[in-house]
Amino acid sequence: MKLYIKNMVCNRCKMVVRETLEKQGLAPKTVELGEIEIENQPSKNQLENLQAGLKHFGFELIDDKKGRIIEKIKNQIVAMVHHSEENPKTNLSAVISGKLKMDYNYLSNLFSEVEGTTIEKYYINQRIEKVKELLIYDELSLSGIADELGYSSVAYLSNQFKKITGLTPTFYKGLKDHKRRNIEDL
Repeated sequence: MKLYIKNMVCNRCKMVVRETLEKQGLAPKTVELGEIEIENQPSKNQLENLQAGLKHFGFELIDDKKGRIIEKIKNQIVAMVHHSEENPKTNLSAVISGKLKMDYNYLSNLFSEVEGTTIEKYYINQRIEKVKELLIYDELSLSGIADELGYSSVAYLSNQFKKITGLTPTFYKGLKDHKRRNIEDL
């Protein structure tokens, strides 16, 4: 049986969810971002306990189709931005509709209706958070960051960064108190 979980964004999330499932006596076959498969149909009591256990860590079960689709879109974008070594050479709409095997216009309208923002804005916010992370690590130049994240130029990256944060990347890098946002809060 498949269950869908909101706010899973990294490998640590998968580990926490796996442990929570095991504590509830549910044997997970697979644990992926936003989606788990368990051996048997859980009882109502097990589902309630699982929901409470997941909520403690900031996760929640998704029981409606629209919510599952939204979570798949978010997980795909998070994977592309934060966990992929390569940038897609095709546009975002082609990647999302290809991975979900659904019409992008439908996905875009659904995402906007439920989340109150567009897929593109969500993607941009994820990329800016990744830029912040890379700036804090101080391992790459701004040019290297732009290249790694698939920006066409440093100027485009800088303009987008300033538009979203109100700060230039250089000014942000110099701040002592770096205010990054949790991926699941974007």
